[in-house]
Amino acid sequence: MASTCSASLSLLSITLFSFLISPASSLHEHPLDPLTPEEFSLIRHAVMRSYGASSENVTFHYVGLDEPDKPLIYSWMLNQTDKMPPPRRASVVLRFHEQTHELIVDLSSHRPSIVSKEVYHGNGFPMLTLEEQTAASDLPRTHDQFIRSIEKRGLNMSDVVCACYTVGWYGEPRSRRVMKVLAYYTNGTVNFYMRPIEGIVMVVDLELMKIVKYHDRFATTVPTAEDTEYRLEKQNPPFGPHLKGAAIVQPHGPGFEIKGHTIR
Repeated sequence: MASTCSASLSLLSITLFSFLISPASSLHEHPLDPLTPEEFSLIRHAVMRSYGASSENVTFHYVGLDEPDKPLIYSWMLNQTDKMPPPRRASVVLRFHEQTHELIVDLSSHRPSIVSKEVYHGNGFPMLTLEEQTAASDLPRTHDQFIRSIEKRGLNMSDVVCACYTVGWYGEPRSRRVMKVLAYYTNGTVNFYMRPIEGIVMVVDLELMKIVKYHDRFATTVPTAEDTEYRLEKQNPPFGPHLKGAAIVQPHGPGFEIKGHTIR
């Protein structure tokens, strides 16, 4: 009896181990299934191995599925029982040492690895990250010129918020990765876009994370907060006529089927 239990446990262990080390491509119902949280983690580990685990200046700007070519998908769909799905790969865009890197990470092996790595030298930059937008928006609060501009207008710094905007590209052969920062006043409303602080424009270099240009061209009255609130608790009735109800009936069920990430 003991030997039978031991053999059963060994078989179970082998089965679980085989599942855990299976390539990512075999764990998906369809080659176009989006990346999973586990795959994102594997991608990050593969990238950090390549660039050095202590590389603090590696910034991920895009990670997504590198979709297989359509002929491979069609071939797999015709012979799903006999063929493995196309290899799972991920497309990664990151910044490292003030350069944009484009990578392809192979997820089909037991140890994901980078199979293609190129430095992008064309115009434009990768999409902004939430962290750098937040950091850039916080810079004006400690900038002496901005503090003086707010005091000159008689505004309270605790009611000032800043937002970042891209500056566009106007044909320069080389340009820095910069953003324009504008200021707004929130006193009396959460809809701060309705209360811009006109005349102040700041330019932030995202690589240096500092304000590199500052202009305070003119000062004018900040728009009032009246009638700018959109929150329900700030609205006063009446709210207009009630809409008449509508009913949708499908006695035989919906005309579509959802299975995993596939809709038929």
